Amino acid sequence: MTTTTPVRESVPTSSPGAARGSRRPGRIRRVGLPYLLLLPALLLELLVHLVPMVIGIVMSFKELTQFYIRDWGSAPWSGFGNYRMSVDFNAPVGEALLHSFLVTVGFTLLSVGLCWLIGTTAAVCMQDTFRGRGLLRALFLVPYALPVYAAVITWVFMFQHDNGLVNHVLHDQLHLTDKPSFWLIGNNSFVALLVVSVWKCWPFAFLIVMAGLQNIPRELYEAAALDGAGMWQQIRRITLPSLRPVNQVLILVLFLWTFNDFNTPYVLFGKAAPEAADLISVHIYQASFVTWNFGTGSAMSVLLLLFLLVVTGVYLLLTSRGRRAADV
Repeated sequence: MTTTTPVRESVPTSSPGAARGSRRPGRIRRVGLPYLLLLPALLLELLVHLVPMVIGIVMSFKELTQFYIRDWGSAPWSGFGNYRMSVDFNAPVGEALLHSFLVTVGFTLLSVGLCWLIGTTAAVCMQDTFRGRGLLRALFLVPYALPVYAAVITWVFMFQHDNGLVNHVLHDQLHLTDKPSFWLIGNNSFVALLVVSVWKCWPFAFLIVMAGLQNIPRELYEAAALDGAGMWQQIRRITLPSLRPVNQVLILVLFLWTFNDFNTPYVLFGKAAPEAADLISVHIYQASFVTWNFGTGSAMSVLLLLFLLVVTGVYLLLTSRGRRAADV
């Protein structure tokens, strides 16, 4: 009697290395797909922002005037001459740039502060439910929703000396002034510019703060009210600390928008802004496209870019330290 030994069929087994190799193409596709989808946006960002920025930096080192517009690459190389001229505050060019910078700093601080104060106050007042709250919220957002040019042109007509609405109300109806004021020239131009800027930007602060208030639990206010805390104590102890992350981003965005604002003063005053309202954005425009000194204007733009980068970096560093200290 013979016994037969069953023959086992050999099943091919894949090695761990082969399994990893088979999974690698799919993993590469999953990891690379997001970057592939972002590639068109990155290329567009490169063309729209980075390339003109690099060209502007190169132009700042050249004596580029109206004589070299047709072929700006052939303009003579000036090195740091344009930068030295811009920061020489004893010379007319540097003195005018310093004055414009100080006006812009003062204007930005006042505008950002008022926008934040008005927007936060309106957002806090709109938290409680009352009849007509939705309509008021919609009306508050009208200045932010309007096109900039249409809104500012409307203010130009309102600030007219003879038949403007502002002089009609202040002088003819309320009798607060001895005579109609010139709002678009002289020292009053700074006030007019500030009013238009605040009117245009505070709804954005209102919108952001109102969104931040939605994340604060109502139970905190109810517990504080049971403990005897009044409205001001609740705002100080609950609302403002809870809004700190929102306010940090909001103030930075408002600062950058206001400091770089060109549309508002240009539409309000035209190419030549009054000395009291000579913002640095319009000043650089005049240095570049009115006096046809594109090299100096490019140098001023680079200096402005460096200033904003430094201020933004310092602000983010200080706010991050404060946030870590608050968390501890």
